[in-house]
Amino acid sequence: MKREDIQAQALTNAISRESTANYEAIFEGFMAMGIDEDDILPRENVFTFNAWKALGRVVKKGEHGVKVLTFVPCTKKDKETGEETGFRKPHTTTVFHISQTKPLDDAANADTATVN
Repeated sequence: MKREDIQAQALTNAISRESTANYEAIFEGFMAMGIDEDDILPRENVFTFNAWKALGRVVKKGEHGVKVLTFVPCTKKDKETGEETGFRKPHTTTVFHISQTKPLDDAANADTATVN
């Protein structure tokens, strides 16, 4: 899968899922970092690294996010019958607040500035 496809899928997953299971961890984690509760909007300004890339932003160097648990849809093929069954596999990922990101254009300009 191409990097752009991974980023687009991450954004789609972040926006389209309706679970609020991680909201408590997200709010507690970012509030512990000094981000005001009113400024924390999951699915609006809190996303994974790849989802931010799909939105044209990059996580600033040295930033630490909040770890959350997600479930990835998978399929398993029965060796005897050949029948595929679906299941969800737990996966830990990290989310970042918009204040921990910057536009990709700024990142490219910063890289160019340090090279010259």
